[in-house]
Amino acid sequence: MATGAQARGSVLPSRRRVPRFRLQAPLDVTVSRSGTADMVPGRSINLGERGIAIMLAGELVPGETVSIEVPLPLVAGLLRTRAMVRYQDKLRYGLEFVGLSAKQRAAIREWTRRAPLETGVAASPSSLSEKGKPDAERNATAGRHEKLRRKRRAVVWGVLLTLVAIASSVLWWRWTRTWHELESGLNAAQTAVAEKPQAQVPAEVMERLLIHRVEPVYPPEARRSRIQGIVALDIVVGRDGSVVSMRALNGPDVLARAAMDALRWWKFEPYRINGEPAVAETTVAVEFKR
Repeated sequence: MATGAQARGSVLPSRRRVPRFRLQAPLDVTVSRSGTADMVPGRSINLGERGIAIMLAGELVPGETVSIEVPLPLVAGLLRTRAMVRYQDKLRYGLEFVGLSAKQRAAIREWTRRAPLETGVAASPSSLSEKGKPDAERNATAGRHEKLRRKRRAVVWGVLLTLVAIASSVLWWRWTRTWHELESGLNAAQTAVAEKPQAQVPAEVMERLLIHRVEPVYPPEARRSRIQGIVALDIVVGRDGSVVSMRALNGPDVLARAAMDALRWWKFEPYRINGEPAVAETTVAVEFKR
C-alpha cells in the first residue's frame, strides 16, 4: 500500500500500484493496548488487495497494528484480518493488510471484479464494462427474490383456501348428517305414535332399561315463585327405545313443560316381548326441589 493517501476529490490518476474500489460499509477495528482490547466502530471508504481506507470514530497511531472486520457485500462474506496503520488525517486512516491468506485474497479479488472503481483511479475498458454489472446483478437477484416471494404467497394462500374448503365441507357434512338423524328420529317417533303400546310396563322395570337420562331445567319463574313438587308423566317408548309421546298426569304446567322438555331426550333399551322390540307404555316421575 502506498504511504500517501489519495487526495479527496482528486480526479488525477492514483499512484497506487493496486487500484482501489469504493466500499462504504460499517466495520469494526480492534486495538490492543496495555493488554486491553478496545473495539472502535467505523466505516470503510475504499478497498483493494493491499489495504483499505476508513473513517474511524477513534484515534489510531501510524505504525500501530490492529484487527479489522469489514463485510464484502457482493460476495456475501466478512473479511477478518490484521492491518497496519500507514496514514492518518484527522479521522481518516489508511491501513495496509498484514498476513492475508490465499482465501482472503481470492475473496477480495472476487469482490473487486464486481465492485465499482474509486473515482480518480485510471480504469481500463474492461473494468469500465464491468462497472454497471453489480447493479444489473442486484436487480436480477431482486427480481428473482420477488418472484419467489410471490410464488410462496400463492402457495400459502392456496393451502389456506384448501383448508377452509375442507373445514367447510366437514361442517356441512356434519350438519347434514345431524339433520338427517333428527328427521329419522322424528319419522321413527311418528311411526311409533301411530302404533298402540303393546305392553304396560311397571315404572321400576323401565327404569332398569334407562340408558340415557337428561335432567330437567328448573324454570326460573317456578324457582322465583317457590313452586316445587313431583310431576308424574305417562310416556310411550318406541321400539328403538326413544320416548315418542308423553302426557303429564299432575303438577303445575310450568313444571310439566320442563319435565317433558327433558324427557324428549331420554333413551331406553328396547322393551322386548318374545325377544322382539315392542312399543311400551310406562310411568315416570320427575322431582323439582329448590
